[in-house]
Amino acid sequence: MSPSATSPPNRPHRKRRAGAGGCGADDGSTRRRGRSAVLLGPTHFPAVRSFGLRLALVVAPAPRHRRKQRPLHYACRPTSLPCRRRRRLRSIISLLHLPILRPFYLRYILAAAASGPCRCRRKESLVGMGNYISRVLRKSSSDRGKAPPADDTAKQDLCEVFTPLTNEEESEVNNILYGSDQSKKIIVMHGPSNIDITKEKIWCLRTCNWLNDEVINLYLELLKERAQREPKRFLKCHFFNTFFYKKLACGKTGYDYQSVRRWTTLNRLGYGLVECEKIFIPIHRNVHWCLAIINMKDKTFQYLDSFGGMDHAVLRILARYIRDELNDKSNIQVDTSSWLKISSDSCPLQQNGWDCGMFMLKFIDFHSRGIGLCFTQEHMDYFRKRTAKEILRLRAD
Repeated sequence: MSPSATSPPNRPHRKRRAGAGGCGADDGSTRRRGRSAVLLGPTHFPAVRSFGLRLALVVAPAPRHRRKQRPLHYACRPTSLPCRRRRRLRSIISLLHLPILRPFYLRYILAAAASGPCRCRRKESLVGMGNYISRVLRKSSSDRGKAPPADDTAKQDLCEVFTPLTNEEESEVNNILYGSDQSKKIIVMHGPSNIDITKEKIWCLRTCNWLNDEVINLYLELLKERAQREPKRFLKCHFFNTFFYKKLACGKTGYDYQSVRRWTTLNRLGYGLVECEKIFIPIHRNVHWCLAIINMKDKTFQYLDSFGGMDHAVLRILARYIRDELNDKSNIQVDTSSWLKISSDSCPLQQNGWDCGMFMLKFIDFHSRGIGLCFTQEHMDYFRKRTAKEILRLRAD
């Protein structure tokens, strides 16, 4: 028997490669046509054409590139972030070097982080990103506002502001903030302002939560009563609630003085705004709390934003308001065009997406005491519990 009858002919062996559709074609052109037929097959049907193209782009493997050597200044990036998020962060940071775009991109990053579901603990990657952005912009909140006055009143105020809670106070606050029983139950009723606080409403003082209007307005009422009890210790101030600016700027032209004209009558307040040293106006911009201050003594307008932004439109509206208010209530003609406008460059900055309300309240608290803004992001959790304690004190009263 010949060798050819018992064994295959002596030619080089080639492995069969499974092409598209299971065919064993060897040439590259056939394999490419087979793969395209599978990925782009649905595009022959108009109704599913867009879905087929989308599937083809998703399924197709992305080309691999060699890892490039990163510049030296990226060596200090937060290592807790995933690789894909670090690449996206580097592209955003490159734009943040433009001074005009800084507040807009910071607001986008931090507000987008706050839109996620609330958690009991802050994500380490989010905190690391906030610290990294602060270092890049050289606006770390730990370097700001650490020069309070050196008199005895300021020292007493600082001692009071940063006094830690006792064990009993800590237990009471934790029970209210993190207890789940009877969330609709009213725990605080404030008669002068007609504000009722339920457990569900005070839960906004938990970590990683945005403050609501009821808690903010009640805290402002407490500051007002504090100044009335001790007028020699605190500045003569007026605290507008969170609805004032919305009413003032709701007109067809973006300004409506008549809608808030009766808010400051002498019978209602007992004093005129011309007698105040500072006037505080909470500003709510979409999902972010800011603060505007009209300093009647120094003749300045101040805008405090924990993101470091500045809104000149708000200050223009308030300049027009104080002219109309003094002319209407006190018959005083004031030219506010020469008043200085102060931005928020020197105020502490937040490093997450949910503490803007607490920053705003502490701006008001410290300015009404006449002391510097000597707090940082690390104090916010303590300030939340302290605010809850001051609200719960109304139950005993």
